[in-house]
This record gives sequence, C-alpha cells and structure tokens, in this order.
Amino acid sequence: MNEEEFKRRTKSLGLQVIRLVEALPKGRTADVIGRQVLRSATSVGANYRAACRAQSNADMIHKLKVVEEEADETMYWFDLLGAAGILPPAQLAPLTQAANEIVAMTVASLKTLRKKPSQPRVNRQPPIANRQS
Repeated sequence: MNEEEFKRRTKSLGLQVIRLVEALPKGRTADVIGRQVLRSATSVGANYRAACRAQSNADMIHKLKVVEEEADETMYWFDLLGAAGILPPAQLAPLTQAANEIVAMTVASLKTLRKKPSQPRVNRQPPIANRQS
C-alpha cells in the first residue's frame, strides 16, 4: 500500500465514523462516547498526513506512534459503544476491523523505520506495509 492509498484509507475511516456518530441515538452517554470516537478516528488521518511531512525518521516514528495510538483508541470507543448496548457489535465490526488493520500496518511501518539509520527526509514516502486490502 502506498502513501496515497493509506491516506484514502485513514480518511475513509474518519468519514465512516462521522456518519456513525451522526446516527447515534440521542443521549448523554452516546454523545460523550460519540465525541471521543469522532475525535480519535478523525485524528488518525490527520496525524498520518503529518507523518508524511516528517523531517526525519525519528520525527516520522514519533508521528506514526500517534497514528497507532489514535487508531487503537478508536477501537476502544467502538468496543465501549457495543458493550454499553448503544450499537450492536455487528454494526461496529467492519469499523473495528478497519481500525485494527490501520494499527497493524502502522506498527509494521514503525518496525521498518526503526531499522533504518536516522537521516533527514527528502521527498520520501513513509514505508507502509505491503498488504493487500
């Protein structure tokens, strides 16, 4: 998967979560969790775009760690929405899988980057794991 495909994938997750949050039942709990999942899911794509503009391998590693953390947090909120009975787990399963795949690919990219010596980045793409989606 290349940089542009991964950007599309992270943006797609954000858009799907926007639609999910808009469709949540009205109530205090759904509103609070909805805000949290909206914030973390949309942050995944924004932080990946920032990682693409990193100035060094170390900078990219730092920014990709944020992508990993936000995607993992998003999965937590999906789990909570299901466990609280706000949404059926089956409805959340495709989103959880998408976020989990983003985490896995980000972790693979981090492993690759950590093996490389730190150097300034000059128009290089981040190494996104070569996985078929």
